[in-house]
Amino acid sequence: MTYPSIYPTGVTVYKPEKCWNGYTIFQAKELGALLINMNGAEVNLWKGLHGFPNKMLPGGYVLGHSGERPSKFAHQDQVDLIQVDWEGNVVWKFDKYEYIEDPGEQPRWMARQHHDYQRQGNPVGYYVPGQEPLVDRGNTLILCHKNVINPKISDKMLSDDVIIEVDWEGNIVWEWCCNDHFDELGFSEAAKNILCRDPNLRHGKGDWMHINSMSALGSNKWYDAGDERFHPDNIIWDARESNIIAIIDKRTGKIAWKIGPDYDTSEELKKLGWIIGQHHAHMIPRGLPGEGNILVFDNGGWAGYGLPNPSSPTGIKGARRDYSRVLEFNPMTLEIVWQYTPAEMGLVMPHDANRFYSPFISSAQRLPNGNTLITEGSGGRIIEVTAEHEIVWEYISPYFGGVVKMNMVYRAYRLPYEWVPQRSKPQEVAIEPVDVKDFRLPGAAPRGPEKETVVEGLLPYTSEVGFCVATADED
Repeated sequence: MTYPSIYPTGVTVYKPEKCWNGYTIFQAKELGALLINMNGAEVNLWKGLHGFPNKMLPGGYVLGHSGERPSKFAHQDQVDLIQVDWEGNVVWKFDKYEYIEDPGEQPRWMARQHHDYQRQGNPVGYYVPGQEPLVDRGNTLILCHKNVINPKISDKMLSDDVIIEVDWEGNIVWEWCCNDHFDELGFSEAAKNILCRDPNLRHGKGDWMHINSMSALGSNKWYDAGDERFHPDNIIWDARESNIIAIIDKRTGKIAWKIGPDYDTSEELKKLGWIIGQHHAHMIPRGLPGEGNILVFDNGGWAGYGLPNPSSPTGIKGARRDYSRVLEFNPMTLEIVWQYTPAEMGLVMPHDANRFYSPFISSAQRLPNGNTLITEGSGGRIIEVTAEHEIVWEYISPYFGGVVKMNMVYRAYRLPYEWVPQRSKPQEVAIEPVDVKDFRLPGAAPRGPEKETVVEGLLPYTSEVGFCVATADED
């Protein structure tokens, strides 16, 4: 698929009566954390506050980090996790997970945080009625990295995914290391073989799982019905390199529930379909439509370990699909309850499927009115869609990187106006989508010929196949 070189940015569609209206926060590339209203007006920029991701708390507070470890030493290590107020003053900070002495760099403590974190009071990091994250106390779950060597996996150094829990004073009160649970993950012998030889080496270390989302389950109907796998304290995560979504038992650390890394081992998994390179898998919290179901941005792209195949001669990143899906499914039956795919967009499958496609980053948030906020991250596009799949809000980020010249957005969040008492509720002005067939820039000629000439005797055009089809007998 080719893309136009010129296209609008900012808000391109806004139907206020159908939206769950509020502010939206995301990282505007190198600039920092950016808060916008429904019409795209920029309400506040926390310059230099980077987000992996940025999350907002009640009272105008924002979470993020102050910088990243040089990439020649590690992949996606953030030096700290900080909370700032509306004016950018740091009111909380954690960086004491590991003391780092990189050659040529000033030794310092680092959090090695990456991809996700959750503040106590809210299981998922976005707005849930009655479940507000704490702003001046409480514990924080943080997803981090740790360098390990585990001969069961590989003789090469691994950049392992670790989940820690820290209290308000920064003390580590709980820790879980992914590599300790290798035998519980269900890798095939072929996958173990490729992991041994190449555990997705980056900067000399194996980013073998690449967990990119982590959250608590919170109270839910499955646990209420007696299923201990879904204890409210248990933690759900997903790993984009292995195609696994799993829930860990907070008390024992063992895997309590899992799908992947293969999706052809049962009829239920085959019907669900291969989840590939996914992001932001979480349980929809109590109090939101779809509560108890799993919501995930199923990126597609390339991921997984297994037997060599035409798209992966080595067996690494062996599963592939060139379009994305947003899935909501029942964790007990694996039945898809709701989805947003190219088909729901009205695109022709498979010809136009890659018009909804972000092979990396991205997310999905369930809103209180039943809509879903979707970050199609690689193209910097954020949309709000109804349960009936109508796009009622669309925003294209105008911020492109200086080094990587993309306007990608890792993850965006919608929050209520009340969380920002520093500003009064903004005016909401509808923006009707334009008909792109007739939209022209100033100076461009309008659609339609100056003179229309009818040519007799031509065969009729059949748009379904895109070429002329003969309607009479041929010699």
